[in-house]
This record gives sequence, structure tokens and C-alpha cells, in this order.
Amino acid sequence: MASIYSRLANVNKHNLRTLRTQPLNELSGALGDLGTLLPLLIALTLTKSISLPATLVFSGIANIATGAAFGIPLPVQPMKAIAAVAISQSYTKTENISAGLFVGGVVTFLSLTGLLKWFGRVVPIPVVRGIQMGAGLALVISAGTSLLKPLGWISPSWSDNWLWAMAAFAFLLVSSLVARIPYALLVFLLGLMLGGIQLAKSHTHTETSGFHTWHPKIYIPSPSDFRKGALEAGLPQLPLTTLNSILAVTSLSASLFPTFPPTPSNTEIGLSVGIANLIGCWFGAMPVCHGSGGLAGQYRFGARSGASIIILGLVKLLLGLTAGETIIPLLQRFPKSLLGVMVLAAGVELAKVGQSLDDIKDLWEETEQENEDAADKRRKLNEQERRNRWAVMLVTVAGCLAFKNDAVGFIAGMVWHWGLKGSEWMQQRQWRGQRRPTRFFTSREYQEGEDAPLLHNHDAPEGRLA
Repeated sequence: MASIYSRLANVNKHNLRTLRTQPLNELSGALGDLGTLLPLLIALTLTKSISLPATLVFSGIANIATGAAFGIPLPVQPMKAIAAVAISQSYTKTENISAGLFVGGVVTFLSLTGLLKWFGRVVPIPVVRGIQMGAGLALVISAGTSLLKPLGWISPSWSDNWLWAMAAFAFLLVSSLVARIPYALLVFLLGLMLGGIQLAKSHTHTETSGFHTWHPKIYIPSPSDFRKGALEAGLPQLPLTTLNSILAVTSLSASLFPTFPPTPSNTEIGLSVGIANLIGCWFGAMPVCHGSGGLAGQYRFGARSGASIIILGLVKLLLGLTAGETIIPLLQRFPKSLLGVMVLAAGVELAKVGQSLDDIKDLWEETEQENEDAADKRRKLNEQERRNRWAVMLVTVAGCLAFKNDAVGFIAGMVWHWGLKGSEWMQQRQWRGQRRPTRFFTSREYQEGEDAPLLHNHDAPEGRLA
């Protein structure tokens, strides 16, 4: 107990010291992951798949808790596979939270039992990448069909049309060349301004007057809701959460902060994800996890301690408690042109993971304490291995998109992976079987009348010719 208290005290001294010495960097770092959070948060709110106030409150508490406990800019992100399914299929709140409760429960169990690495070993990385790419492409398709396609050049209004979409896309291109530009935040603020003007002109702005205190409401999923959410969205989210949100986060935090703060263990990160969902989802909050990409993004924007996400968490908590319901009518008038480009950008970023498939080693291997030579050997893939990895990933993507069900993609990818492994095993066994008979028979065998096989030069023992 004393060691835990001492660690927390040292971590939070580090947070305060970093905030005092580098306040602007910490504030900037807090914005580093908004490019993922904002588009999905808005889209899930508009499809009524989450409770916005509950999401702001509980994700804010999760931000504060992780920042204080670990002392690193660990993001609290939407579970992307669940979000993609919920947005594309317009999940209800109970269906969406069922997926979050399922993942939270399984991750907590795996963390407490020490089975996290086993799960990482069982699920191959091409399947994980396939689910990520499938979720990213599903977001892109959803952005195109439901948000951008219905727009005209000057319709439906002066503040929401193809011209705004093209401007947002051009700004996206510029921001991709200048990494420190907070694209999502700036476009979000512009969208709020345009939506606010439309709301004021509609003469219904009284719905947003004043602040409304959040009144918690508990949602109880029905068995059919739980079955749908768990199987269609929760199951494919599991490998993403386990590998990218836990194992990869632990590995990356050790690389970014080699001396201090202490690197959180896989169990600690897993319990953080599990507890956040097992508490918040009952109130309609968005299923959340951590993420190595978000950690890298916030680090790139300047964050060097948990102070950055504590600040972000306090802002979210305050908004959720006082203005969560107030913001919803404003978000309902958020320009689809801007939201479509934001969701498209988030989808493309998620789908880009396939580009690193050729030389990546399994994420669980990165947490193993082995020598560097062995790690390098694992990275080297021959041409057939590359083809097999791409085949597994593409089969997973095809299953996700063709059936609009990430669980089908997950199962298809696993079956394809083990099919290829089985084929390799059969080929190796056949090769060994062919090698065994190509030997010199004993005199006893010749005497029994057995026919001696013809031996080729390459089968003959060294130094002898057949």
C-alpha cells in the first residue's frame, strides 16, 4: 500500500512540475487526439447511439484517473470498431453499450487472469489490421453515402454544401503537411459557429438557453440487444483493444518515457479499460479504450505528462455536468459537409494501418524481453509470408464490408489464417515424408526382396554418388 501511495505521489509531482515548466506544450498536447475523438463523438451523438452528457462525464473521469495514476498522456478514445458499426448501422444506445460492456468484461477477466498475452498470441496481427482497415473503410463509406453524397453545390443551405466540404478537404491536406495544426478542433469550432448561426435563425434557440444539470439515467440492455452488440461489434473490437489499446500502449510508453514515469503494466492498462466501460456504459456512455496512436499523437503535440489529459478531462467533466444536453441541438445543426470530411479523415487514418503489414512483428512480441537478434529475425518475412499476411487481412476486410458485420470479418480472417497454417503444416509433413525414404537400404532389407528406390545425387549422403 505504501509503495502504491509513493508511486502516485511521485507521478503527480511530475505532472505538476511539467505543467509549471511547459504549460503551453501540455495544453497543446491535450488536443493531440481530438482528430479521432470529435468526429466519432459527434456522429454517435447524431445517430443517438450514445448519451453525450454521460460520455463527457465518464470519459472525463477516465482522463483524470489515468493521468493521475500513470503520469503519461494516455488518451481515452472511442472503441473504433464498435463506433464504426454503431454509426453505419445506427445502433441504439442499448445495443452500443452492450458491445462496450462485453469488451469491458472480457478485458477485465483477461487482465485479472493474466491471459492477455495468450489472447495476443492466438489472434494474428493481419486479422487485427484487417478489422482496423475494415472499420476505417466503413467510416469512409458512411461519410460518403449518408453525409456528403446528399449535398449540392449550394444546398441544402449557404452553410452546408459541397463548397464547404471542398474547403474542409483542402484544409485537411494542408494540416497533413503541418503536423502541429489541430485540424479537428479548428473544423469543430467552425462547425459549431455555423450551426449556432443556423440555430439562432431557426427561432428555436430557447432550447439551448442556460445550462442544464446532467441527470444520470441507467440503461438496461435486453438479451437481444446484448447479443447483437456483443457479437456484431464487441467480438471484433476485442483484438483491437487487447493488442492496440493494451500491449502496444505498454510497449510505446516504455519507448517514449524510458526513465520516468514508471511504465504501466499490461494488467494495469487492461483494468483501466475494463473498469471505465463496466461503469460508464450503464449510463449510456460511449465505449472507450486507450490507444498507441493517440498516445503518439499527444506526445507529438507536446504532451510529456498526465497533466495534459487531466486538463482535458476536467473540461469534458464540466461540460458533461452542465452543458451536455444543451449542446445537442447545436450538434444537430452541425454542417454535414464538415462532419463528413472529419469522419472521412478519421476513417482514412484508421485504414492506413495496412501499409505497415509487411514488416511488422506481432505486438505481443514487442513486450517480450528477448535479444535483439531474435526480434530482427521475426521481422524478416519472405515473399510467401507477405502474401499470406495480405491475404488474411484482405479476407478480414472483405468479410467486414460485404456482410456489414465485423464479427464475420473476424471469423473469416481467423479461418483463413489457420487454413494457411494448416496448409503449411501439411506441406512440411509431406516434404519430411518424401525425405525419409530416400536413404540407403540395409542389407537385410535387400535380402527380404524389397525394391531399392532410385536415389538422386541431391538425395545421396555427403561424399557419395548415387
